[in-house]
Amino acid sequence: MKTEDIILHRLHTQQLAKPAYEAAGAVVSWLIAMQAQEYAHAKFAIHLRSKSLTEKAIEQSFNEGIYLRTHLMRPTWHFVHQQDIRWLLQLTAPRVHAANAYYYKQLELDAKVFSRCNKVLEKTLQGGKHLQRTVLQQALKNAKIIASGHRLSYIMMFAELEGLICSGPREGKQFTYALLEERVPAVKALDRKDALAQFVQRYFTTRGPATLQDFAYWSGLTLKDAKEGAEALPSSFIKDKELIYLPAELDKKEKIQHTFIMPDYDEYGMSYKNRTDIFNEGARTFYTHMLIVDGKIAGTWKKKDNDGLDMDIFTPLNKTQSTAVKKAVERYLAFGA
Repeated sequence: MKTEDIILHRLHTQQLAKPAYEAAGAVVSWLIAMQAQEYAHAKFAIHLRSKSLTEKAIEQSFNEGIYLRTHLMRPTWHFVHQQDIRWLLQLTAPRVHAANAYYYKQLELDAKVFSRCNKVLEKTLQGGKHLQRTVLQQALKNAKIIASGHRLSYIMMFAELEGLICSGPREGKQFTYALLEERVPAVKALDRKDALAQFVQRYFTTRGPATLQDFAYWSGLTLKDAKEGAEALPSSFIKDKELIYLPAELDKKEKIQHTFIMPDYDEYGMSYKNRTDIFNEGARTFYTHMLIVDGKIAGTWKKKDNDGLDMDIFTPLNKTQSTAVKKAVERYLAFGA
């Protein structure tokens, strides 16, 4: 499969080429999970994959709990739909705990301490409360538990991974926490085999063409897990050497969105272990502030002190591409990420 075909296919499967969704929750559900430690950029990532959702509408869906922000898959924040959070935690939390084990030990956080912390958090939040981290920190302190700096961060992450707490609505610009069982409606439980099969199928539906190595990197699961899940893929999926994807008839001349300010840690890059397909000549490996032109990294940017963006373009742009970049910048600035 040629690079240009991989790019075109991914632009479509990631809902960037022709966004079809009108609700933020639908975008998050489609992508299963979206890396979201940069909250404003993660909201812009939803906007790019929607039919012009406003920042206000995206924020409202978050505050309503349609989608949540929590730790899963890898030791970082992700957006996840309320219907998916439980089975995703079931699958991925053990691997995140394993990745965190060294820090748990260094911070003197063992099973006994975590049990005490979780009891305090549960008691403090029960009754539908939505509380900021500082309030929960004080509750832990009142219980004679040392909870500051990295130690507090890992205490909170552990509780998230255990499915005890998740994000609540924001208070102004501040995040709150809530009890997951009070925040998220009950859904039918999945056994591990069915959850893994669904996870793999939805990944290759929304990220393909991609490899099993890409899935293992993105999900935080093992390559063995990836292979096991792939065994359950329907016959409609194509396996072209290492690439797996659903077939699609794509018109290369069709007008699509292929030039945009790429949100920091966006799934268009973070979904793949090997990202060379989106590198232009002269491109370097970046995680933040990328400009995408015709589906490839064409430069970087930074905000000006007053208004606008300073661009560092490292590939020549023709008139059509320059016009597309101008529109992409205007869209990003209008959204206010």
